[in-house]
Amino acid sequence: MTPVPAPKAVRDLLLELLDRGVEVDVADPYAPEPGEVSTLAVYVDDAMRTTAVALADIGFSARAGAAIGLVPPGGAEVAIEENELSPMVAENLYEVLNICASLMNAEGLPHVKLHQVYAPGVLPPADAAAYARSFGRRLDLAVTIAGYGAGRLSLVLVG
Repeated sequence: MTPVPAPKAVRDLLLELLDRGVEVDVADPYAPEPGEVSTLAVYVDDAMRTTAVALADIGFSARAGAAIGLVPPGGAEVAIEENELSPMVAENLYEVLNICASLMNAEGLPHVKLHQVYAPGVLPPADAAAYARSFGRRLDLAVTIAGYGAGRLSLVLVG
């Protein structure tokens, strides 16, 4: 069974990946409000079974995507105001979420990999959206990226 990552592991990964200060705090379960845009990532095992989903609000999506690509913080703020990621920030966010798959891999367990990312404004499949709203094995975080600001990231394990 895929392990739920520890908050420190998420912090350490983001700290190294973004090459800047990162704070993470455990938060209440995140579910977008009606009309709120978010990013949903689907992770699968080698048999293409969904093993996890990640849900990120527009704040984390824009700020993490901008920070890894060294896009000025103002670019992230514009994306947040417009509720839309530029193609470059969306591609950068994909890389962040792809590397986050390593948080869910452990020796002796099925390999987990990123399958698909549904950017803000793109409707994910109903089953993936339902997984993101489920309770149980999940980690909900408030993430603050130095120089960029805060956002929400949730990792939800399936099965």
